[in-house]
Parts: sequence; structure tokens; C-alpha cells
Amino acid sequence: MTKANKLKEVSSQLKKSVKAHAKQADIIDSYLSGIKSPAMNRVKAKGGGTKKVCLPLAKIKSMSSAEKSKIIRAKRKAGAAGKYKRSSKSNTTGTSSGGSLKNWVKQDWRQVANPHLKCGEKAPGEKKSPAKKADPRRTIGRGKNFNKVSKDKSATGGAAGGGMTEKGVREYRRNNPGSKLKTAVTTPPSKLKKGSKAAKRRKSFCARSKSWTSERGKAARRRWNC
Repeated sequence: MTKANKLKEVSSQLKKSVKAHAKQADIIDSYLSGIKSPAMNRVKAKGGGTKKVCLPLAKIKSMSSAEKSKIIRAKRKAGAAGKYKRSSKSNTTGTSSGGSLKNWVKQDWRQVANPHLKCGEKAPGEKKSPAKKADPRRTIGRGKNFNKVSKDKSATGGAAGGGMTEKGVREYRRNNPGSKLKTAVTTPPSKLKKGSKAAKRRKSFCARSKSWTSERGKAARRRWNC
């Protein structure tokens, strides 16, 4: 076989592989569009975990009342704690699809507490939980826990006030996962190790806050010993 023929064969194999992957992707997309699994709608908030648990209808019918009650209680307890997985002690057997995505999608997934409802379906009259608004990615405004500005204009460091309190910073980081916001560097410059992270943070803050003219802005600069 010539090199040209060999390359044509490889090219043909690659094209077939792409088609196979596209079909698999279609299967996954059709499942996601048809079934809204609670696990797909996670809310990063305390108590935001779903309290509904779903299993194939055939499995639900084979379970006793005690078995269903156990799994429902475990899921509700996890949901109330903001978790998205129930205790492994409440796991059931006999729900395998044989490792086939097609078979898994074809199973009639229903809510264990109410098998008449599909997984993700709401009961008539059930209100939709209001989505919790994320804390705006800003550090100003009402409820941000600021230090009071000192009346003593000669005060420096922590005594000058201004800027967010430690509690405010913790709350902001909790409401904005991934934030690296930190409290002010109030250590006098003479006591900061040259080139340290704290020294660099202070230098950076002082450089970008040069134009601050409000009382709180001036207090914040004094707090950072600018």
C-alpha cells in the first residue's frame, strides 16, 4: 500500500470517528433537554440543595414503603443542609443501565416521593423557589460592614478607620466564591519586610488610591499608611 493510500485510509477513519462522537453528543443533548436533573441546577447557597430524589419508575415500584421513606428522608436531610448528595447509606441497588448511555436515558425517571411526576417536574400549584441573587462584585454600598472614619485626622493605621471590617471581608468572600479580597495592611511601612506580599499590597493600594478625596477615601489611605 502506498503512503497516499494509507493516508486516505486514516483520513476516512477519522471522519467516521467524528460522526460517531457527534451521535453520542446528540444522545446526551436529548437527555439534558428532556430531563432536568436536580443535580444540574445546583445553587451555591446554604440550604440550596434539592430535596427531591429520582429513580427509574420500575425500581420505585419494586421498593417497599420503608425503603422509599428511608431514601426520601436522606435526600431531604441533605437538601436542608445545602448538600446535593444524600448519604451513601441510603443508596439502592438494581438501577444499573449496564453501562449504556442509551439505556440510561430511556429509563423512566420519576420522583420517589411522587412517582406521577417526572424527575424535575413540579407538582400543580408548587411555587418556583426564588433564585438567590448573588452579591454584587463590589465592596461599596449598604451592608458592607465598614470601619467608622476617625474624627482624628492625624490617626493612621487601624485607628484611622475607613475600609471594610474583617467581618465584611469574610461575608463578601462567602457571597463571591473565588474572591481574594483581604483586609487592609495596617502595619507601619518601617515594620514591613521589603518585597513581602504585604509590602507589595500596600504599595499597590497607595498607588491606585492617590486620587481619593472623600473622607472615607482619605481615612482608608491613612489606614494603609499611604
